[in-house]
Amino acid sequence: MSQMDQLSQPTERVAALRRRRTRILGVAGAVVAALAVWAIGVGLFGIDLLVSGGTVAVTSIFFESLIAALIGWAVLALLEHFSTRYARTIWTVGALAVLLLSLALPLTGAVTTTAKITLALMHLAVGAVLITTLRRTSPSP
Repeated sequence: MSQMDQLSQPTERVAALRRRRTRILGVAGAVVAALAVWAIGVGLFGIDLLVSGGTVAVTSIFFESLIAALIGWAVLALLEHFSTRYARTIWTVGALAVLLLSLALPLTGAVTTTAKITLALMHLAVGAVLITTLRRTSPSP
């Protein structure tokens, strides 16, 4: 192993640790964003999040935003593994498309207008935090 290889290994490890930490914070931030919208909508304004199957519970919001964020991270990691050059661009376009498609759920499944708006804002909040954070951590082409 050359001296340059030995010097670059700690730097690469530090960069990988920073990237992982930022991505964990992005996932946590996405969950917190969804819960903040819920707290404002339900807690402050008293909006009932009624959907065709019942009421959306805070635990559902927590777990669904967490799972969605982790899936987004996993897809980005897979793209970076197989296509390092265009992973960031492909992932961003895909994430924006998924975000736009996800807005159909609250707009068609929620019963009241206030529930539709609140649930759509949750989707947008999660998407905004997650897309900006994960995109920033991926190497540009």
